[in-house]
Amino acid sequence: MDFKDKVVLITGAAGGIGIAAARKFAAQGAKLALVDLSQEGLEKAAADLHGALLIAANVTDEQDVKAMVAKTVEQFGRIDVFVNNAGINGDFAPITEQTAENYRKVLDINVVGVALGLKHVVAQMKTQGSGAIVNTASNGGLLGAPGMSAYVASKHAVLGINKSVALEVAGDGIRVNAVCPSGVDTQMMRSIETNAMKGQEEKAREQFEAAVPLGRYAEPEEIADLMLFLSSDKASFITGAYYRIDGGGGASSV
Repeated sequence: MDFKDKVVLITGAAGGIGIAAARKFAAQGAKLALVDLSQEGLEKAAADLHGALLIAANVTDEQDVKAMVAKTVEQFGRIDVFVNNAGINGDFAPITEQTAENYRKVLDINVVGVALGLKHVVAQMKTQGSGAIVNTASNGGLLGAPGMSAYVASKHAVLGINKSVALEVAGDGIRVNAVCPSGVDTQMMRSIETNAMKGQEEKAREQFEAAVPLGRYAEPEEIADLMLFLSSDKASFITGAYYRIDGGGGASSV
């Protein structure tokens, strides 16, 4: 897959999947615009990605989102690929103990943030007449998970947005797809393990991995490989789709 001189914008770029995707795209010749909440976090994560444009932005703030798109276009002239990846898992709690604050925070970042990114990147891609978008959903967008109703609701919403926007822009030369990972060996999984079994994180990991037919978490680079494929010309007839990348977990589910 050749991304030489293609411009790739990635949100949540300081996190495990985001930075893995950035390195994969860079290895294929892409020009990178990397977005995360913290400039310091971006600089640390992307220290080896010389020439990348680093943008601190809050994906829930529409002015920040407009600015990240404008800065990318000002620097590189266009956006060929958008990896719409920023997200959080929120707090674990049964529904009787969930807070409105947790729901609002998770939905704001995982749903409103995704929608705002699409709104402003799609507008730019329409002027170009081309583009590929990959939204980061989750197997939580396909299944339930006790204690994670806010997160699960948000990722179901991402898949609904993914399908709807793909239909809206199918005639504009823009493709829109989503990836649905299960557990990935990143800091987010450390948080989930702590939320599930505080003080017994290793036991939580063992139980989570044992539930995966392949017997392990995914590596961030494995998710990034799927993102690259969906962004490439090799996926030129794929849009409005979502892909499980779950070590076989979905084979026994809906």
